[in-house]
Amino acid sequence: MSELTPLLGRPGAAHRGQAVVEVTHGIGLHARPSVAFTRLAKSFPCTIEVAVDGSNEWFNGKSIVKIIGARIRRGTRLRIRAEGSRAEEAVAALSELVRRNFDEDRKNGRPDGRPA
Repeated sequence: MSELTPLLGRPGAAHRGQAVVEVTHGIGLHARPSVAFTRLAKSFPCTIEVAVDGSNEWFNGKSIVKIIGARIRRGTRLRIRAEGSRAEEAVAALSELVRRNFDEDRKNGRPDGRPA
């Protein structure tokens, strides 16, 4: 599940984006998915923050320590928000990465996840 909420068009809200996406990866954000997430987040020049399951506590989405420390498991709903240059693009890319299960299936040989 993902909901992308562009904030452009609202007065004073330029260069912001927010989305909610459910983690469907079997284990959740263990080391490899966390690295993929933060590596992609760092490729954007905007600030990126993440909150877990309706929490009002936002943490740095570019910090591997914060992402792994959040213990994000399957079924967790992530709220991803960004502000600054390319914010909407960053939120869309990170949401898509989560939906694609962090591209781990592709790294194992087959896009459908079956063993090669």
